[in-house]
Amino acid sequence: MKVGYLGPYGSYSRLAAESFRPEAEFKEYPTFPCVMDALKSGECDYVVLPIENSLNGGVNQNIDLLQTTENVIAFEEHVINIDHRFATLKGAEKRGISRIYSHQQALAQCGGYIRKNYPNAQLLATPSTAASLELLKSPTDACIVGSHIKKDGVELSSENISDEKCNVTHFLLIKNGSAEESSHSQKIFFSVTCRHESGALLKLLKPFSDGGMNMTKIVSRPIKEEVGAYRFFIEAEGDYSSDKVKRVLSSVKSASLTFKLLGAY
Repeated sequence: MKVGYLGPYGSYSRLAAESFRPEAEFKEYPTFPCVMDALKSGECDYVVLPIENSLNGGVNQNIDLLQTTENVIAFEEHVINIDHRFATLKGAEKRGISRIYSHQQALAQCGGYIRKNYPNAQLLATPSTAASLELLKSPTDACIVGSHIKKDGVELSSENISDEKCNVTHFLLIKNGSAEESSHSQKIFFSVTCRHESGALLKLLKPFSDGGMNMTKIVSRPIKEEVGAYRFFIEAEGDYSSDKVKRVLSSVKSASLTFKLLGAY
């Protein structure tokens, strides 16, 4: 069994992959599109994608990847606690830091710390937090990585530097295929579009209330090929195998222009 993730080794995606399938062979990829390509080509049996962070919201690139990739389904979810640490070379003078590397979300999540301590530092985005560690070459360089990172010659801050200490990321395990009618789940994740008219969104959402299903998330994303049009991504609590959930989803489909099941996990 092979599981693909955004590398390099030590990334939060790798942690999630190990949590999903600790016995698997793991394969790292440089970008999220490459991760999804590995699934579709058969290089990997499953892949891991972060889908939402509690501070920054949805990972839009991966939401779009789920939407545009045909015949894939998310079937498990795992939540990872995010603990960001400030990394420098051993012995480096912290006041001399002029460049800070990390994933753009980590830079944003530690923005208050950076502005307070390094207001003039150049911020440089990397494909992942773990990848930033490879750019730590000079005493004037620093990066933001997970607390689980260990590397000779590198020191981590003793405390989490995130502006908000309660910081978690939701990861999905994705495979080729579709949800089976008998697939049990705690949540349903899907996308819909609706008519551009008064009350159209209400018609889409009313079946959840009528069916007693609790919605846990609704976000909108622009439809790139249609200016001014939006697609809604909705997550709700429910067992996909139950007749009640199937009736609710059937009503939603009837009220929508397009409908795509993205996950049952």
